[in-house]
Amino acid sequence: MNGLTLLVCCLMAYQQAIQVGPANGSLLLVGGDVTPSMGQQFIALAGGAESPIMVIPTAGGAAEYGQQTPIAQLLRQLGATQVEVLHTVNPEVADSQDFIQPLVKAKGVFFEGGRQWRLVDAYQGTKTEQMLWQVLERGGVIGGSSAGATIQGSFLARGDTRHNQIMVGDHQQGFGFLKNVTIDQHTLARNRHFDMFQILKGRPELLGLSIDEMTGVVVTGDQFEVIGESYVLVYDGGFWSREGWSMKVLPQDKNLFYFLRAGDRYDMAERRVVER
Repeated sequence: MNGLTLLVCCLMAYQQAIQVGPANGSLLLVGGDVTPSMGQQFIALAGGAESPIMVIPTAGGAAEYGQQTPIAQLLRQLGATQVEVLHTVNPEVADSQDFIQPLVKAKGVFFEGGRQWRLVDAYQGTKTEQMLWQVLERGGVIGGSSAGATIQGSFLARGDTRHNQIMVGDHQQGFGFLKNVTIDQHTLARNRHFDMFQILKGRPELLGLSIDEMTGVVVTGDQFEVIGESYVLVYDGGFWSREGWSMKVLPQDKNLFYFLRAGDRYDMAERRVVER
């Protein structure tokens, strides 16, 4: 065993010894195009239709937003009665007591899509970010689609202000609701399934998750379950197949990934599929 292999093994052992997902609450990560059934599940995870829900559209890039953003409208159409849009591009505002007041009792927060670095610039290191953790501590849910899913990992994929095709950019730190995890989206719809290796080449200790459109994962603790219509790609350095894989001829370069579909479960701490 050479030095690099030993280092990677040690890092993976350390990863397995720590909590990956949030200790309390849950996450809903969608790879783009939130379906009504996903919206219904988000409302349920927040505690029901009367629970206070905040929608944050900041990744979209507009200076101002009204109360009728796409996700806010969807959640109201599905019966949620206390939906409020919360937005600023100014971290000083995001760090103020007035701004965070709606988050004090929130049971659900949903990040809409756009560019994930905008969420970093507006909220990272502020009282708003602290309040997001409090939502989880209270047993609430944090959801997000596209950029709103990616921001929830600890390493920020596509976090470059120049172009979203740059996987390792000038913003590399996400909110870290999932530790030692990096998240990509729109995977199969945009033929992005090899892009994750640009990150993992330099950060082999990370678990890569890449979520297709109209597909999501519901995270509770260290495990997630796939929901929706397409696939989630897992990049954990190994391979899995529901029909077995002992006789498969796999690539020699170890750039491996595999697909999970609705109903499949995965343990991010142990880095294995939870067999049914």
